[in-house]
Amino acid sequence: MTPDPQLPAATVPEPTPAAPRAAAPVLSAELLATIRSRAAGYDATNTFPHEDLADLVAVGYLRAFVPVSAGGLGLTLRDVAREQVRLGAAAPATALAVNMHLVVTGLAQVLADRGDHTLDHITAEAARGEVFAFGNSEAGNDLVMFDSRTRAEPQSDGGYRFTGTKIFTSLSPVWTRLATFGRDDSDPDVPLLVHAVIRRDAGGIEVRDDWDTLGMRATQSGTTVLDGVLAPREAVHRTLPVGPSADPFIFALFATFEILLAAVYTGIGRRAVELAVASAHRRTSMKNEGRTYAQDPDIRWKIAAAAIAQDGIEPQVGALARDVDELADHGSLWFAKLVGLKVRAVENARFVVDQALRVSGGSSYFTGGELGRLYRDVLAGIFHPSDEESAHATVARAHLGPLT
Repeated sequence: MTPDPQLPAATVPEPTPAAPRAAAPVLSAELLATIRSRAAGYDATNTFPHEDLADLVAVGYLRAFVPVSAGGLGLTLRDVAREQVRLGAAAPATALAVNMHLVVTGLAQVLADRGDHTLDHITAEAARGEVFAFGNSEAGNDLVMFDSRTRAEPQSDGGYRFTGTKIFTSLSPVWTRLATFGRDDSDPDVPLLVHAVIRRDAGGIEVRDDWDTLGMRATQSGTTVLDGVLAPREAVHRTLPVGPSADPFIFALFATFEILLAAVYTGIGRRAVELAVASAHRRTSMKNEGRTYAQDPDIRWKIAAAAIAQDGIEPQVGALARDVDELADHGSLWFAKLVGLKVRAVENARFVVDQALRVSGGSSYFTGGELGRLYRDVLAGIFHPSDEESAHATVARAHLGPLT
């Protein structure tokens, strides 16, 4: 179970005016169709989508959050969430993999929009083409971001050496920069959580080829072992107390992570509705004298239920992303809104995919079918933080106060 991320109100620096940002769609229909055409193959062979990544790099997608003035696309969180819904509908695993890079670069931009430029080094490196991944998850660490099993050993020059094992490291074959964290116990009375970025060529890094999962196979989220890996002083961007923190960094991380995750799973739901509709028009019924299942009242009910659910979640993703972009003040309800959106998006997508499977019949049970793959892919959502238990604890605390 992930921890309750309900935090005291953060002290946020005075925002600076944001430069105008592009809002036009980045991913063309043709590119998305090409990416969709490869998804089954990557899933079947359990391989990383190198061709997809090359195409996304070519259109500048990995520089989505980089300001236009620095050579990026200058997109807002709402813009990127919109694109991730579309990419998630085409190839969920590709979308989830690139999501991790977008979360790292996005949290830097969310902080910059609020006048905090401590992560500008991430933006600068993304502008130069570096690929970022997250190295935060650890086996057996149900406190997630509020403690760590990884050791962070301070160096005399202000840098840190990290030693520990990180799991679910998406983009593991290609990342060049890893945003990670560990625990500094050099002062046992005041332990610290140290957040930094390490380079793949820093030495002491083992990336294991151990990703063999039920779904989301193309993410290739292998285990990463850190053995005294150095993060120089300039790559260390936060030292926080163990436990919940009101630091704006934590808000920015939760905001980008939860919203962009919700976007990917919302994309899965969108595609499932499309497949259900196509199946209903294609399949015919002997019972109903050869008419298509689009004329069957029970099938129509199921598709309507799926469409109603899907129509309800899509505006929520855009609205909460817009609130982050526009510096809306939700006060103590911010974290409840973020974790609630993630849980709703995942559970909604699971419901919609299930309805689509019921509509499409037994053929979708065979391996190789797109709906069967979506069914396996959508299950991964229940393992991302915040999980259902943690989200309910967060929302309950926001509305009812802490347990006494």
